[in-house]
Amino acid sequence: ARAMAAPGELWAELPAEKRIFCSVLLFSWAVYLWEAFLAHRQRRVYRTTTHVPQELGQIMDSETFEKARLYQLDKSTFSFWSGLYSEAEGTMILLCGGIPFLWNLSGRISGRAGFGPEYEIVQSLVFLLLATLFSAVTGLPWSLYNTFVIEEKHGFNQQTLGFFFKDAIKKFIVTQCILLPVTSLLLYIIKIGGDYFFIYAWLFTLVVSLVLVTIYADYIAPLFDKFIPLPEGELKQQIEMMAKSIDFPLTKVYVVEGSKRSSHSNAYFYGFFKNKRIVLFDTLLEDYSALNKEPAEGEDGENEETKSKTKNKKQGCKNEEVLAVLGHELGHWKLGHTIKNIIISQMNSFLCFFLFAVLIGRKELFAAFGFYDTQPTLIGLMIIFQFIFSPYNEVLSFCLTVLSRRFEFQADAFAKELGKAKDLYSALIKLNKDNLGFPVSDWIFSMWHYSHPPLLERLQALKVAKQE
Repeated sequence: ARAMAAPGELWAELPAEKRIFCSVLLFSWAVYLWEAFLAHRQRRVYRTTTHVPQELGQIMDSETFEKARLYQLDKSTFSFWSGLYSEAEGTMILLCGGIPFLWNLSGRISGRAGFGPEYEIVQSLVFLLLATLFSAVTGLPWSLYNTFVIEEKHGFNQQTLGFFFKDAIKKFIVTQCILLPVTSLLLYIIKIGGDYFFIYAWLFTLVVSLVLVTIYADYIAPLFDKFIPLPEGELKQQIEMMAKSIDFPLTKVYVVEGSKRSSHSNAYFYGFFKNKRIVLFDTLLEDYSALNKEPAEGEDGENEETKSKTKNKKQGCKNEEVLAVLGHELGHWKLGHTIKNIIISQMNSFLCFFLFAVLIGRKELFAAFGFYDTQPTLIGLMIIFQFIFSPYNEVLSFCLTVLSRRFEFQADAFAKELGKAKDLYSALIKLNKDNLGFPVSDWIFSMWHYSHPPLLERLQALKVAKQE
């Protein structure tokens, strides 16, 4: 009995900070192993399902099925190695005291610039800048491999190396321009907010997220992609009529040149109150997709690589199908899914700030990560939100995935009520084909990861309406 009790007793004898540190590491690896187990099950499906299942015979030809199978297998294998690397990197940073090291380095840098230890916010910003720079540099080889090996091999990548690096640098600068001022204000609010700082901090993050959502498509997204108003014509009229029929306050419809980056397709809407805009990717529209355009006469000198990519590739949806996809998207708005998601996210944010306020005074949390003499606010935010809340975050993430699937079925049903069942049915098949989605999945993997229901389940629900 003594021997049996030994591990428990040893654990109880450990100082609180050591128990916290070990628990964080163990949980992180438990999550990683669970994810790896699920991905392994899904890879087995990719390896063994080599023929189009009977129920998919009408939907997918064997050539597309095989392409999708190989694409998803490559993506899953890549995810395994990048996931293993990032888990190992995170563990090494924790074990080698990377966080206190970077904090002290930031202190030395800000000290040289004339800001002593009393300027904690300045030191925090230097720390953030160094940490994001580190993760950008270590993530770069993975990102390059994903874009120029995997996406390239399967015909999705449309970027040149120069475009990729220009994009990455732009993204880093824009992120810093938002992250650093927002963080400094948040830290200032926490410092001066008194006993109820968590309420002010939560209100501040709420305002920031609303402002970002409002300005993102008008000021941030155009830094990366070209947005052009959808030209006058049949499609625009039909979109406006459909929006009007459900009282959607549409002000503008844009087409975004997604094809410069990738041939994956998408559509979304944004904006608050009476100012809503719809954005369609050119790759979604059969008439606009660069991949469908024939080179004009006399353009024989055009880049051969582009030609070989566009050959044999008819992509995108017809106007009726685009309207059906939009009917689904507008269903999310009409059924209040967008508002429900905002409310859930804000309730979660408030709860996290409240728990942060309860825990921030615990010195052992800081000691667990190598901060014995100081308790910097930014480090407290990082420890509590990233490490201490990770079990809660995993559970929440799973619940949101389940909810999202439910919302997707409801939005499909809404499009069905608009009389778009037949067109949405064919649009989903086309989009699945264009994006090389693999329609067979392991049930546990699907349940844990898919925020959208599997293709077959969506088609089954729509089929009933088609037959009616």
